[in-house]
Amino acid sequence: MSPLLPLERLDVACYLVPTDAPEADGTLSWDRTPVVVVEARADGTAYGTGWTYAPRAVGAYIAQELSPLLLGLDVLDIPAAHAAMCAAARDHGRPGLVAAAVSAVDIALWDLKSRLLDLPLARLLGAARRTVPVYGSGGFTTYHDTHLASQLGGWVHGQGIDRVKIRIGEAWGRAAVRDLDRVRLAREVIGSRAELYVDAGGAYTRKQAVRSGGPLAEHGVGWFEEPVPADDLAGLRLVRDAVVCDVTAGAAGDLAYFARAAADQAVDCLVLDATRCGGLTVFLRAAALAQAHGLEVSTRGAPHAHAHAAASVPNLRHVEWFHDHVRVESLLFSGALDPTGGSLRPHASPGHGVSLRHEDAEAYRAV
Repeated sequence: MSPLLPLERLDVACYLVPTDAPEADGTLSWDRTPVVVVEARADGTAYGTGWTYAPRAVGAYIAQELSPLLLGLDVLDIPAAHAAMCAAARDHGRPGLVAAAVSAVDIALWDLKSRLLDLPLARLLGAARRTVPVYGSGGFTTYHDTHLASQLGGWVHGQGIDRVKIRIGEAWGRAAVRDLDRVRLAREVIGSRAELYVDAGGAYTRKQAVRSGGPLAEHGVGWFEEPVPADDLAGLRLVRDAVVCDVTAGAAGDLAYFARAAADQAVDCLVLDATRCGGLTVFLRAAALAQAHGLEVSTRGAPHAHAHAAASVPNLRHVEWFHDHVRVESLLFSGALDPTGGSLRPHASPGHGVSLRHEDAEAYRAV
């Protein structure tokens, strides 16, 4: 057996990055994006980077609860580390903030392992494809029409990304007329050949989502994300059966949720977020579970955390090139990828190819 490679340190830092304009979806609004970054260290100078989009409480949980538990464990045995974190979190409420903490550490451990083995993460996992398709995602409900048109046009006509998503469900679904006006504008901007997606963020009621299905289909919308809250599996199934668009959800789920959603035939595509569901360990398990039910998967946010793992998933539909997270990851990390042409090519260097730029990130440190 190979010698033990113990985890020597978990460094945790929290950042708060202002958005470049006010942002909102159907149920939330924000002007700053919180990020918790973990660097797992072993073998003297080797490190791996993980992160999650979550408040500072997640950083405190990692430092106080997870770090003492993991120090000394073999960094090559990620399933053991993941199981230890989940067991320790049993009485803390595993979904939500605790899941985000586990996710950030897990992503850092996968990066560290592939760096120690001198392999790109996609090679360590085993690649199913050389590139991963992306879709441009933004179109916040706070955007005026000119801003919306500029963003969508930049992706489709400027970068050749022929799939884009906008937010609808403004004001908890109380602005349905404006929702459809914005969908109409989006279609005019991107043309007839590009794919148009919408994300209601769980803002609609069941009947409201069903009523929206017809007008959305008229404008060629093929993806209807979270028409109702993601935990309303019966509602998702009802909407899925009633509309032409593919109905999708799942970003905040865990493995048990993904199993229920797949078994209940609640969605046409499972949306997975490795920074929230339990890391790349759960992401890969959920993708396999989805494949067993004949479903594709897509990713939510954090495109640089997903690119390599997405390349290893045979039933991947695409990766979300989410405006807010793309901007944050370009500001804080080295190794930003280029989506021109509508796909990402994961780095050929060891790990996932992304590292924290400490000096640049310091300006955004949360205090």
